Amino acid sequence: MNDATNAADAANPSVTPVGDPATLAARGARPSVRFERVLGDPPAAVWRALTDAQELKSWFPAEIVADRWEVGAALTFVFPGHDEYTMGGVVLECDEPRVLAYTWGEETLRFELTPTDSGGTRLVLFDELDPRLAARNAAGWQVCLERLAGRAPAHYAWKPLFAQYTAAFEPVLGPQEGPPAGFEDHA
Repeated sequence: MNDATNAADAANPSVTPVGDPATLAARGARPSVRFERVLGDPPAAVWRALTDAQELKSWFPAEIVADRWEVGAALTFVFPGHDEYTMGGVVLECDEPRVLAYTWGEETLRFELTPTDSGGTRLVLFDELDPRLAARNAAGWQVCLERLAGRAPAHYAWKPLFAQYTAAFEPVLGPQEGPPAGFEDHA
């Protein structure tokens, strides 16, 4: 994306700032990035956004092919136009509409949903990952969660987030890797 497009995105009042940052969490054998969001929809609606193929397209970074959402079910993650990055996973925990956990390649994603007093949902996302990928994934998830909340972050929003997370995470986790080839301009 060029600077003129970036300036247009920055000047567009419909583009919202990106939400609260990730934190590092000790969960499992590897580090995790952790996000917490309060969404206006009830847990059943958020659950659909996590498991329905059509709803996932609006916010998740890959297409998820799942025959069923139950423990042990196989998942396939497809990145359209990038067949070389297709990867598998398996459902580890499925307690509708409270907890969904699955492997995503070599990572483990865990979504915890709790109803709020206002009828919404507190969503906590953990991404247990290779320490070298923490900044990249934190930037990507931050943008994805904004989309899940119905907001439209700027196309380039992950770039400054990646720089911020790299600065924050490198002293703790070591050098950070950027996006894979072909994804430099994607959120």
